[in-house]
Amino acid sequence: MTSSCSWRDALDATAEGRATVEDGALLLREAPLFDLGRAADVVRRRLHPDGVVTYIVDRNINYTNVCSCQCTFCAFFREKGAPGAYVLSDAELSQKIEETLDAGGTQVLLQGGLHPDWGLADAVRLAKAVKRHPIRLHGFSPPEIWHFADRSGVSIAETISRLKESGLDSLPGGGAEILDDSVRGLVSPRKISWRQWAEVMREAHRQGLPTSATMMFGSIEAPEHIASHLVRIRELQDETGGFTSFIPWTFQAGNTLLSRDPRFGESRPSGFGHAIGYLRVLAVSRLILRNVPTVQVSWVTMGAKVAQLGLFFGGNDYGSTMMEENVVASTGVSFRMSEEEIVATIRDAGFHPRRREEHRCST
Repeated sequence: MTSSCSWRDALDATAEGRATVEDGALLLREAPLFDLGRAADVVRRRLHPDGVVTYIVDRNINYTNVCSCQCTFCAFFREKGAPGAYVLSDAELSQKIEETLDAGGTQVLLQGGLHPDWGLADAVRLAKAVKRHPIRLHGFSPPEIWHFADRSGVSIAETISRLKESGLDSLPGGGAEILDDSVRGLVSPRKISWRQWAEVMREAHRQGLPTSATMMFGSIEAPEHIASHLVRIRELQDETGGFTSFIPWTFQAGNTLLSRDPRFGESRPSGFGHAIGYLRVLAVSRLILRNVPTVQVSWVTMGAKVAQLGLFFGGNDYGSTMMEENVVASTGVSFRMSEEEIVATIRDAGFHPRRREEHRCST
């Protein structure tokens, strides 16, 4: 495939499902914002002609913040034995799930740090503990799956199979950041490679577990890296069909090692961490990922009003009520929305809110 000469050519390439990395980067750099928004809205309306915007009532439960990965963009992790390090007890986990059920929640998103002492048996124990309750389990991102497998000396396939047998219903797309190892080597050098991330997702899809896919942008990546990420998700989706949703969200700098890195600042390559940049990336995501049913807006990182605008830039899901959120909050960003506020925001934008019960779009 050849690259396009202008942003209009690149836009045409997305309509034909043949956009290259160069096309995506060209759109991110040069296409007028409202042209991108109009084109993305056409795709959204074609995929979701009923004007419905979905959301879910669930809870993010982080079972530990102890992590050997120590990503430079993360303010949540703690080293083993450090002040503030924790591991949830079974009683604490159960209490959080009961609170979720009492609030009408139907799912928990279970994720945690890569605890240096934990292997597959610990993950199985956690999954079984969750499934003692009548609730869906959306949990264990690809880096966690890889960590459990590596610590226990078993295959990715066996790890996923045993977690599925223990009640795992679907996998979140966390740990993707940017699917380019040149970027990952700078922001998360101890984390799995992008090919390993894809390997976990490919195996989950093979075993019938649906997953989401995510992208964290706005740090030190260039538009080409964002576009490459989107093309790689599209190609994997062409292969497996297992991604139900895509969630792009912006790097939050507060309290992170990366925020003190001289490579981060006004001169950083992409500069998409602000509202306009977010809407550009959201629209291009919808345009390139026509084979992924849902694109979710991120009120957790951008706030309610920018997320509401995102419904006109390709988004068709408003995400979760987030009864509990710790990772983004650790950077100092703490947007909060009740179910009533989410419903009102969706209606005010002219869409029809619909509460969903399944994993389909959670992070």
